[in-house]
Amino acid sequence: MKHNNPTSLVNETSIFIAEYAAWLYGCGATCTRIKENVARIAKKWNINCQLLIMPGSVELMVLDPSNNQSSVVIKRAPHTAISFYKNTYLSRLSWNIADGHIDLDEANKVLHKVSTAPFTNKWLVLVLTSLANLSFCRIFGGDLWAMLVVFIATFIGFRLKQILLEDGMNAKLVFLICAFFSSVIATSGHIFNLGDKPEIALGTCILYLIPGIPYINSVSDLIAGEYLVAFSRFMDAIVLTFCLTVGLSVGILLMNLQLL
Repeated sequence: MKHNNPTSLVNETSIFIAEYAAWLYGCGATCTRIKENVARIAKKWNINCQLLIMPGSVELMVLDPSNNQSSVVIKRAPHTAISFYKNTYLSRLSWNIADGHIDLDEANKVLHKVSTAPFTNKWLVLVLTSLANLSFCRIFGGDLWAMLVVFIATFIGFRLKQILLEDGMNAKLVFLICAFFSSVIATSGHIFNLGDKPEIALGTCILYLIPGIPYINSVSDLIAGEYLVAFSRFMDAIVLTFCLTVGLSVGILLMNLQLL
């Protein structure tokens, strides 16, 4: 599509860049990565812009050379789960633009395709997550019974997490509920005297809920000087950790388990 009006072209480009940055933010990219990708696109399209990343949103200020005026585009980050798959394809999109392989219209189509694409196969993720938690149990000294209990507790808890998040439930409540169910299942090792390490199963059954990526991203943003976003991500991770702790504790109390 050809644009006869330079101002219209700048506005459309600005909207795309802001939407692109917001999706990167929502999918779990660090501030450094977002700014580098945006700068790569802006340089290719000769857009003079400044990107400000705030907790939950991005603000893009663009200078229009045709009338020497500036405009600001604000986009809220979408409420979506962290996705390495989408981050990878969004970064690839910035390189395709920088290399001149696609124009603005095609870039909008690719962005829409990536943003609406399903996440990685949920059943594959479910099985791999359960196996990963089982492996953590073994690393911490769990026996075969403990590993089996952890696998079942993780499988059911993570599947419940997928269902609740797909239904749009608040993530904090989801963490609490899933930690509760996983902990109740994990107490079966104590109740039925399964194996010699039932406490290992109970301690590792909720590791799949630990918000590791938000913690890592908060440190990365802190080093990059993005203090507001770093603090926001760190506090989100703290709250999620608190929720899973409450769920674990309630599960243990409900089962009347006496731990030394």
